[in-house]
Amino acid sequence: MSVSGHSGLFKFVSQGRNGIIVESYTDKKRMFVSASQKVSSLNDIAIFTDGDEVPLKDVLKSIHEMEPGTPAPDPKSSPDVLKKFMEKVLPTYDRNRVYISDIKKLASWYNSMLELKILDFTEEPAVEPSVDAHTDAETTPPAKEEPAKKPTSKSKNPAVKKPAATKKVK
Repeated sequence: MSVSGHSGLFKFVSQGRNGIIVESYTDKKRMFVSASQKVSSLNDIAIFTDGDEVPLKDVLKSIHEMEPGTPAPDPKSSPDVLKKFMEKVLPTYDRNRVYISDIKKLASWYNSMLELKILDFTEEPAVEPSVDAHTDAETTPPAKEEPAKKPTSKSKNPAVKKPAATKKVK
């Protein structure tokens, strides 16, 4: 996760009353992030291109495939160096909507993730549905039973009595 106003990357720890609790990957310190602060999951971020948007994970994978284990350029590099880097990584990126500050964040995030060894590009295998008719019945979960309804005071059931009203005595 990325938290506006704070540098570095964070992981979600817990839900708080009016926000969330996150932990910094770098110093392992936890902090409360209020609901009014902007928090972005890296899975929700995409880079603008001339066509469709490209998910951040795909861009990070492209950086990793260029030279595995090699960090991206320093985010403090000149704008020309950062633009050339972005052109190598994603040649179709939208030059009008992707700013130098965005490329700096991308390089910073990639370098942080590389250093922390949290880059994972393995795809989970898709689970194929069973074809065997005998196993379908075994894998289908049983139907849920509806809980018994409690009779209400308006019920015509004579076994249910309405509680008597009580008065406080002074």
